[in-house]
Amino acid sequence: MSIIVFIIILGILVLVHELGHFIAAKKNGVLVEEFGFGFPPRLLSRKIGETIYSFNLFPIGGFVKLYGEEYHELADNRPPKTDDRSRAFAFKKPWQKTSIIISGVLGNFLLGWLVISFLFTQGVPTPVNKVLIEKIQPNSPAKEAGLRDKDYVVKLKSNAKSYTISSTNDLIFLTQKFLGQKITLFIERDGKKLTVEITPRKHPPKGQGSLGVVITSPFKEKKYPWYQAPFYGLVEASHITYKIISELTKTLLQLITLQKPGVDVAGPIGIARYTGQALKFGRNALLELVALLSLNLAVINILPFPALDGGRFVFVIYEWITKKRVNQSLERKLNLVGFAILLSLAALVTVNDIIKIYR
Repeated sequence: MSIIVFIIILGILVLVHELGHFIAAKKNGVLVEEFGFGFPPRLLSRKIGETIYSFNLFPIGGFVKLYGEEYHELADNRPPKTDDRSRAFAFKKPWQKTSIIISGVLGNFLLGWLVISFLFTQGVPTPVNKVLIEKIQPNSPAKEAGLRDKDYVVKLKSNAKSYTISSTNDLIFLTQKFLGQKITLFIERDGKKLTVEITPRKHPPKGQGSLGVVITSPFKEKKYPWYQAPFYGLVEASHITYKIISELTKTLLQLITLQKPGVDVAGPIGIARYTGQALKFGRNALLELVALLSLNLAVINILPFPALDGGRFVFVIYEWITKKRVNQSLERKLNLVGFAILLSLAALVTVNDIIKIYR
């Protein structure tokens, strides 16, 4: 079931991405030779109008083949009766090329935004901005001070100065700051507001903190009306995209400097496993995974690397600025090398995923 659902999700992501290229190409008068799901060899294909729609053997991606995508292809004189340069991608204006290239990325971002917006109407966990005490350790300052399970800590006061407690990190940092000093905790208990004086200990027993409490940041479910969800969905999609870019940049720098990446990297097999885990938590968890994967796909494809949309965009920018065509031989070789590197990376990540399963 996990594999089937994963293939369906992958199909949706690829379809949305390539559909973006397809629509933009049609709008700009470029001939689309083939719309393919997966990578060749072909298993099934059908020509509708002037475009071949194909299903290929390796379902780990997809492509839209544009007539005259690179200048050297125009010399092949295919397909027949399409030697009109007005139908070739290579001879379109820079802004038209740009719109075609980024439309796939935009499609994936829009999908992520749409799914997140829907999830916001179903209810999302929202921080309460206070700290919940889950458990009181025996023979601890918290026990002696009269703190109880399910108390909420909202503020801390020391030497006439008050500090708002909105996360577990706030409480941990401040108690470490005032070790051995008497402080006042402002708490909420059963709807009542109370104050408790307590002294964080400097040398707590192993496995206990300075106060002797187990704490967590509580959440409450918040649902947004349909007319607000798109706005907050856009904010969240933009935030996630920024985090992806930030972590990806950090990971690439770590690889370049031969450091161990601080994040886990997963390929198709790893993502299929995550799909199985999401299935156990229900529809919303699965949709959240779809949104995250779609935003990841958007970021990866816009990277300035040969064979990716970002690499083609670099060529367009070069032509736009210099008013010169990219060297045809260089363009062809860079795309081939880039594609080979991407396949090699995919293979390495897949092997790593298999090793993780074995372990």
